[in-house]
Amino acid sequence: MFYTGRPNFYEVLHEITWKVLCLNEYEDKMISTGVLKADENEKVNLGGTQWYTKSELEELLIEKLLDRDYDLFLNCINRLVSHPYSRREKDFILKYRKKLKALTETMEIPPLKYDENGVAFMDAAGRRKHCNAVVTVRGKGTGKITINGQNLSYFDRIQDREQLMFPLHFTGMLHKVDVKAEVSGVGTSAQSGAIRHAMSLALRSFLTTDEVERMRLAGLLTRDIRRKERKKPGQEGARRKYTWKKR
Repeated sequence: MFYTGRPNFYEVLHEITWKVLCLNEYEDKMISTGVLKADENEKVNLGGTQWYTKSELEELLIEKLLDRDYDLFLNCINRLVSHPYSRREKDFILKYRKKLKALTETMEIPPLKYDENGVAFMDAAGRRKHCNAVVTVRGKGTGKITINGQNLSYFDRIQDREQLMFPLHFTGMLHKVDVKAEVSGVGTSAQSGAIRHAMSLALRSFLTTDEVERMRLAGLLTRDIRRKERKKPGQEGARRKYTWKKR
């Protein structure tokens, strides 16, 4: 094994194989005691991490690797990860994984602004279909919401009101801030979506980085780009076809 040009690499492969054999032996022992299926918690959780790239693995092993060597390493280590009792080798597996950097750490969140009375506020713009919204969120509020000079009854449908209120519920800022929105465009659903997007962007400045990351994972910081698909020529609609008749 050590008479090759990549001794460290082959030593890692040998260690992975040995650990797989040990886990198989442990699994057989558990089966003999009556535990036929391992608990889900016995499997290692690799959330928030990813494997080292080929160049990073080369730097770790201090050896040059071929592409097929790197593929062989991934196949072997993934076999270890897929074992029902892989959590027992968690420390070894994490040696070859790196922590993913949250996107919010690279996201530029504007700092809060302050008016002449020292009250914090932040404004942001949002879009949905052909609707544009500009929202101002003010701290030390009572939960007052103003939309084009009207209250929440500006929207007749409950669905539109719920969509508008969701960012406040999700972040726990309900009854803590006041919201003023100016929206233009046609369609209540699109208008509420534009306000929701702008409100979510403005709320970032009032929250911690972890809370902003939760908002991002919930899809609140991403603009909804969906829109009605155009009708196609020779068809009844965007997808619907005319009924085919033989005669």
